[in-house]
Amino acid sequence: MHSLILAAEEPLPVLPVTSEIIVGAVAFALLLGVLWKFAVPRFEAMYTQRTDAIEGGLTRAREAQEAADQLKKQYEDQMADLRAQAARIRDDARAEGQQIKAELRAQAEEEAARIRLRGEEQLAAQRDQVSRQLRGEISGLSVQLAERIIGNALSDDARRSDTIDTFLSELDGLEPRRDAAPAGGPS
Repeated sequence: MHSLILAAEEPLPVLPVTSEIIVGAVAFALLLGVLWKFAVPRFEAMYTQRTDAIEGGLTRAREAQEAADQLKKQYEDQMADLRAQAARIRDDARAEGQQIKAELRAQAEEEAARIRLRGEEQLAAQRDQVSRQLRGEISGLSVQLAERIIGNALSDDARRSDTIDTFLSELDGLEPRRDAAPAGGPS
């Protein structure tokens, strides 16, 4: 029995002592009050600060992305403008090249016409000079021929010039017939 009496006096090990429950509850309430008063607002402030930082970072990232997209669009627009301007410059250069080519061709044709005209003038002058030389030679030869045929020398200058003029006029009369004969003659 002794053991039964001892057991009734000792508290059960599973149940805490009532004073400990009260002290534990008061200490827990104080700890909860201190945490609620000091720690929770700091945690809330940190949470709000982190949320703002994250959302602000995302907002800044979106804004930076929008700014980058806008810069990219401006760059692409500028590149398109530059490509169009380069195409215009190439077209202008081609047109200017064609114009210069046409001008050079016109200048070359004018120069060729001038050279041709100068050549024709020189040819006409040379033809006249050769004609005069031939007339002089022919007149000398005709006098010699006439002296041989007639048998006596033509000493008189007036007579000699009449004979030369007559011979030359006959030669001038023969030239058109020679030019007309091959054109209209038998083939």
